[in-house]
Amino acid sequence: MSLINQIMDYNKDFVETKQYQEFLTTKFPDKRMVVVTCMDTRLTELLPKAMNLHNGDAKIIKNAGAIVSHPFGSLMRSIIVAVYALEADEVFVIGHYDCGMTGLNSANVLEKVKSRGISDDVIATLGHAGIDLDQWLTGFNHVRDGIEKSVNIIRNHPLLPKNLPVHGLIIDPETGRLDLIDEGYAAIQNN
Repeated sequence: MSLINQIMDYNKDFVETKQYQEFLTTKFPDKRMVVVTCMDTRLTELLPKAMNLHNGDAKIIKNAGAIVSHPFGSLMRSIIVAVYALEADEVFVIGHYDCGMTGLNSANVLEKVKSRGISDDVIATLGHAGIDLDQWLTGFNHVRDGIEKSVNIIRNHPLLPKNLPVHGLIIDPETGRLDLIDEGYAAIQNN
C-alpha cells in the first residue's frame, strides 16, 4: 500500500471516530506567541513538550534551520500575519544543535538536484535570472549565527512594532534543554 493510501485510510478512521475533538481550538494562539523553528523531525513533538505548548497555544512556523533569509519573504509575512491578524505578542526563534543547515554546502545540494533530473540549463537559467543558488542554498557555520541573524531581521523589520519581544533560543534535539541566546525583553529596554 502506498504512503498516501495509508494516510487516507488512517484519516478516514480518525474523522469517523472523532479523534479530532481533543484538538479543537481557535485560530488565535492561546499563549499569544509565534515560534519560528527548524523543520527537523526530532523537534516535531519534543519542542512543544519542552516549552509546555499544547494544541492552540502558539503559531509555529517551520523551515530549514529556522532561518529568516529575506525580510520580505513568506516566513516574515507569516510572522506579520501572526502578530497583526492573529494576536501574537511575542516571537521565539528557536534553532537546534546538530542542525543540517550547519555547514550546508550548496555545491553538494546542487549535485543532488542534478542527479534527480534537473538539467544544467535550468540551473544556468536561474543564474541568468539573478538567483544566486550558492547563497540561497547555504546554511550557517554555527546555529547561533543563524538564530542571531534571524532575530535581527525580525526585530528590525519596518512593519513590526519596536516593543515586540523577539527571543532567540537553541534547543538540544536529544534532551529538549533550551539555551537562551537573546532575550527579547532586554532588547526592548535597551532601545
